[in-house]
Amino acid sequence: MNKILIIDDDADLTDLLSEYLQQQGFSTDVENLPNAGINKLREHSFDILLLDVMMPEIDGFAALAEIRKFSKIPVIMLTARGDDYDKILGLELGADDYLPKPFNHRELVARIKALIRRVDPKGMLADNDVIDLHGLRINVSNQVIQYKDKVVETTGTEFQLLVHLVNHAGRLQSKQVLCEKVLGRKLSPFDRSLDMHISNLRKKIAEYGVKDVIKTVRGNGYMISVS
Repeated sequence: MNKILIIDDDADLTDLLSEYLQQQGFSTDVENLPNAGINKLREHSFDILLLDVMMPEIDGFAALAEIRKFSKIPVIMLTARGDDYDKILGLELGADDYLPKPFNHRELVARIKALIRRVDPKGMLADNDVIDLHGLRINVSNQVIQYKDKVVETTGTEFQLLVHLVNHAGRLQSKQVLCEKVLGRKLSPFDRSLDMHISNLRKKIAEYGVKDVIKTVRGNGYMISVS
């Protein structure tokens, strides 16, 4: 049974959401204050974090920045404001997905299940368990990327995107295909989440001198350079 931690200051919402998720077969825990939620993450293991943006003490962005210092837990951010800036900032800080409030509970469950599939090594489609790419060593089973003796920290979504692109090296992967195969949903108009995940991934591997590996085919998608 997958364990979900919900950090949101709206007690009425978290009560209803927790009950619904339990009916869908998940185990849930709730914290209505972000600092208490961060402490719970330090002490206990969870599979998914649902994190609200607008909260007392610190907002969801500051909470996520703190969480990413010690945890790679997959994160879905819940935001009532819904503007692009919030979504982009959340993804830049390491969120895997976002959902604007109010949201359909069935859509949230679909997002949760898709995220679980893409961060589960057993669900990854890889031609090889260990892949070498321009000096990077990608261990699919352990979800670890290494450059020499250093670990390249990525989110589960970024890791899965890299694995998919490597498996199709030299071949264009459209945004539609990447959204469906990796993010688990259809590409919608004005959705920049895929672009932000790719941008974050590029920045992280570029820190180790691996640059210009992920090519943009403007208006179409992305591909891994094989040269």
